[in-house]
Amino acid sequence: MDVMVTEELAGELPAEAVEEAKGRAATLLLAFRHGNQLAFDHALDRLFEERVEREVTTLLTWIAAEAVRKAYAPEVGDRVLRALARRAPRDTGAVHIDEEGVDAARLIEAVAAGEVAEVRGLVATTPDTTFLLGGLLQGVAMMLPLLPEGELAEITAELRRRHGVVPAGVPEARAGV
Repeated sequence: MDVMVTEELAGELPAEAVEEAKGRAATLLLAFRHGNQLAFDHALDRLFEERVEREVTTLLTWIAAEAVRKAYAPEVGDRVLRALARRAPRDTGAVHIDEEGVDAARLIEAVAAGEVAEVRGLVATTPDTTFLLGGLLQGVAMMLPLLPEGELAEITAELRRRHGVVPAGVPEARAGV
């Protein structure tokens, strides 16, 4: 059954277009899930510019149908979808965001103390991690001037090594030397 749905979709669009559309749909879903209104709006604006609304709507519908099919028996799945349709907001262009449930200061303290369980708990119980990450970045930015001379360069170099990013202006690193 799954293969047939995939084949029908692939028949409507070239395989490469299906993969691109899945990526666009995933970007929208991630932004919506994490309450990132800016990322959601940006992705939606790009879709409107490219006039691929129908393509992405088809893929989002397919993803939602697959999720419902895997989570519920057929007769229950239909009831769930009907309940969702009844509760759908009138204005669907906004992502729900929640700034109130964020405690970036507590997160920084837990990281500094090495309290892994508390960090995980804070992240798991924060309804909107976008604001938590924003608060963490603001805290880091406030701490940067307090670093001793040269420490920031060492930290960024270590991060680049860990993540395989080549620093700008280092030709021997690009050449693999």
